[in-house]
Amino acid sequence: MTYVVTEACIKCKYTDCVDVCPVDCFREGPNFLVIDPDECIDCTLCVAECPAEAIFAEDDLPADQEHFTLLNAELAKVWPAIVERKDPLPDADEWVKVKDKLDQLER
Repeated sequence: MTYVVTEACIKCKYTDCVDVCPVDCFREGPNFLVIDPDECIDCTLCVAECPAEAIFAEDDLPADQEHFTLLNAELAKVWPAIVERKDPLPDADEWVKVKDKLDQLER
Protein backbone atom coordinates (compact mmCIF):
# COMPACT_ATOMS: atom_id res chain seq x y z
CA MET A 1 0.00 0.00 0.00
CA THR A 2 1.14 3.55 -0.65
CA TYR A 3 -0.11 7.00 0.23
CA VAL A 4 -1.73 9.26 -2.34
CA VAL A 5 -2.06 13.03 -2.64
CA THR A 6 -5.58 13.95 -3.73
CA GLU A 7 -7.46 16.87 -5.24
CA ALA A 8 -7.42 19.01 -2.09
CA CYS A 9 -3.73 19.77 -2.74
CA ILE A 10 -4.31 21.34 -6.15
CA LYS A 11 -3.55 25.08 -6.14
CA CYS A 12 -2.47 24.90 -2.49
CA LYS A 13 0.77 22.93 -2.39
CA TYR A 14 1.38 23.12 1.32
CA THR A 15 4.67 21.33 1.90
CA ASP A 16 4.44 20.48 5.60
CA CYS A 17 4.34 16.83 4.53
CA VAL A 18 7.72 17.08 2.82
CA ASP A 19 9.50 17.97 6.06
CA VAL A 20 8.49 14.75 7.81
CA CYS A 21 9.00 12.28 4.96
CA PRO A 22 11.95 10.02 5.87
CA VAL A 23 12.47 8.80 2.29
CA ASP A 24 11.89 11.95 0.23
CA CYS A 25 9.06 10.44 -1.80
CA PHE A 26 7.31 13.71 -2.67
CA ARG A 27 7.49 15.16 -6.17
CA GLU A 28 6.65 18.77 -7.02
CA GLY A 29 4.68 20.15 -9.91
CA PRO A 30 3.66 23.74 -10.60
CA ASN A 31 0.60 23.68 -8.31
CA PHE A 32 0.38 20.17 -6.83
CA LEU A 33 2.48 17.57 -5.02
CA VAL A 34 2.43 13.83 -5.58
CA ILE A 35 3.87 10.84 -3.78
CA ASP A 36 6.11 8.45 -5.67
CA PRO A 37 4.55 5.04 -4.95
CA ASP A 38 7.88 3.30 -5.57
CA GLU A 39 9.55 5.34 -2.81
CA CYS A 40 6.75 5.59 -0.21
CA ILE A 41 7.31 3.32 2.80
CA ASP A 42 3.80 3.74 4.24
CA CYS A 43 5.01 5.44 7.39
CA THR A 44 1.88 7.67 7.68
CA LEU A 45 3.86 10.68 8.95
CA CYS A 46 2.72 12.93 6.11
CA VAL A 47 -0.99 12.40 6.70
CA ALA A 48 -1.19 14.32 9.97
CA GLU A 49 1.00 17.13 8.64
CA CYS A 50 -1.16 18.01 5.63
CA PRO A 51 -3.22 21.15 6.38
CA ALA A 52 -5.41 20.43 3.35
CA GLU A 53 -6.17 16.86 4.51
CA ALA A 54 -5.21 15.77 1.01
CA ILE A 55 -3.20 12.61 1.77
CA PHE A 56 -4.81 9.20 2.14
CA ALA A 57 -3.71 5.59 2.28
CA GLU A 58 -4.40 4.04 -1.11
CA ASP A 59 -6.88 1.63 0.47
CA ASP A 60 -8.74 4.46 2.23
CA LEU A 61 -9.22 6.85 -0.67
CA PRO A 62 -12.69 8.34 -1.05
CA ALA A 63 -14.35 6.80 -4.11
CA ASP A 64 -14.27 10.06 -6.04
CA GLN A 65 -10.49 10.34 -5.49
CA GLU A 66 -9.37 6.85 -6.52
CA HIS A 67 -8.09 8.07 -9.89
CA PHE A 68 -5.40 10.03 -8.03
CA THR A 69 -3.52 6.78 -7.40
CA LEU A 70 -2.68 6.55 -11.09
CA LEU A 71 -2.14 10.29 -11.38
CA ASN A 72 0.41 10.28 -8.53
CA ALA A 73 2.27 7.36 -10.12
CA GLU A 74 2.28 9.03 -13.55
CA LEU A 75 3.44 12.46 -12.41
CA ALA A 76 6.02 11.09 -9.94
CA LYS A 77 7.94 9.77 -12.95
CA VAL A 78 8.34 13.22 -14.51
CA TRP A 79 8.29 15.76 -11.65
CA PRO A 80 11.40 16.47 -9.55
CA ALA A 81 11.78 15.49 -5.92
CA ILE A 82 11.04 18.10 -3.27
CA VAL A 83 12.95 17.54 -0.05
CA GLU A 84 12.52 20.80 1.85
CA ARG A 85 9.49 22.73 2.98
CA LYS A 86 8.55 25.78 0.92
CA ASP A 87 5.88 28.41 1.29
CA PRO A 88 2.47 27.35 -0.03
CA LEU A 89 1.12 28.99 -3.15
CA PRO A 90 0.11 32.62 -2.49
CA ASP A 91 -3.64 31.96 -2.67
CA ALA A 92 -3.55 28.49 -1.06
CA ASP A 93 -5.88 29.45 1.78
CA GLU A 94 -8.52 30.51 -0.75
CA TRP A 95 -8.27 27.24 -2.69
CA VAL A 96 -7.92 24.71 0.14
CA LYS A 97 -11.65 23.99 0.55
CA VAL A 98 -12.61 24.32 -3.14
CA LYS A 99 -13.98 21.07 -4.58
CA ASP A 100 -13.78 19.75 -8.13
CA LYS A 101 -10.56 21.48 -9.11
CA LEU A 102 -8.85 18.77 -11.16
CA ASP A 103 -9.17 21.06 -14.17
CA GLN A 104 -6.85 23.49 -12.35
CA LEU A 105 -3.98 20.96 -12.20
CA GLU A 106 -0.92 22.21 -14.06
CA ARG A 107 1.30 19.51 -15.45
